Amino acid sequence: MPLRPSIIEYLNRARADLRMGVPVVLAGAQGGALVIAAEALDPARLAELRLLGGDLVLAITAHRAATLKARAYDGDLARVRVPTDAGPQWIRAIADPADDLRSPMKGPLISERDGDASLHRAALSLTKSAQLLPAALVLPVSDAAAMAATHGLTLVRLEEARAELDRASPLHPVISANLPMAASQAGRVHVFRPEDGGVEHYAIEIGAPPRDKPVLARLHSACFTGDVLGSLKCDCGPQLRAALQQMGDEGAGVLLYLNQEGRGIGLANKMRAYSLQDQGFDTVEANHRLGFEDDERDFRIGAGLLRRMGFSAVRLLTNNPAKLRMLEANGIEVVERVPLRVGETPQNAAYLATKAAKSGHML
Repeated sequence: MPLRPSIIEYLNRARADLRMGVPVVLAGAQGGALVIAAEALDPARLAELRLLGGDLVLAITAHRAATLKARAYDGDLARVRVPTDAGPQWIRAIADPADDLRSPMKGPLISERDGDASLHRAALSLTKSAQLLPAALVLPVSDAAAMAATHGLTLVRLEEARAELDRASPLHPVISANLPMAASQAGRVHVFRPEDGGVEHYAIEIGAPPRDKPVLARLHSACFTGDVLGSLKCDCGPQLRAALQQMGDEGAGVLLYLNQEGRGIGLANKMRAYSLQDQGFDTVEANHRLGFEDDERDFRIGAGLLRRMGFSAVRLLTNNPAKLRMLEANGIEVVERVPLRVGETPQNAAYLATKAAKSGHML
């Protein structure tokens, strides 16, 4: 059935639905469930969920559960029971740490400990990949396919989706064009688009680096606040410009501009993390309170782009050992780490110290 959407396309539909507050239906070996992103929940849909009956739970990550003193019996997540009188405001308060310090008492929270949590795990994976807060309302349903058909909802079958949720989507070239830049007149921008409908990534090539020798390279994650606005809270903008300048000075190099804003959590969640930092939390603590890992980026994307462009070995401009390990694990030889120590300000000194102490950056 060539017109029928593939599982990749169904997953992208599901992410779009979740962002708009539309429920999706998940089906697995242990049954089915109706899922709504907590961040996008409205009172009318919550009321409709309750009319369906069943035990409604809010799936949150173990990091968020630790903040709320909720039991994470499933290891990486907790299934918190939603009280029958709880409204969207209560659910949002569990999902979003914005008011944790002003209203710390949200419990007692009771977590489910029996039954399978695979549907809840998939729900959290989808909300994360949609760059929403990692919190999802989950309601068991007896016939997932019938529920989806009756209400016109997207149905995702876990046996088909599991591998796609974990893999890095292949990237294909769209277009490339010459772009003279301040760092080098000999610049060229390549645009790559992933198969899964996700955001595009870019490669900025300086000069004509030979493919049979290690190329001076940088994997740079998008930072709207630093790269565009000149934020003093991070060192991203100075690193971007210094890397391009060094490539221009040497006459050759490739900078991969990966659209993984905020260490992969998106700009909205990054701003949430900044708001938490204003309350006194460091960058790692803020991510954990939101329910994210220290770093949600996928550096396999960078390795895939380098291979696609014909490079197999790099001299990597980085202070981050995770980038070295991920490139090596994905078939790119790192023959040299080239330090990139620029951009320290009074405003980001604590941020850089946290990167060194908690994320192992070599500063």
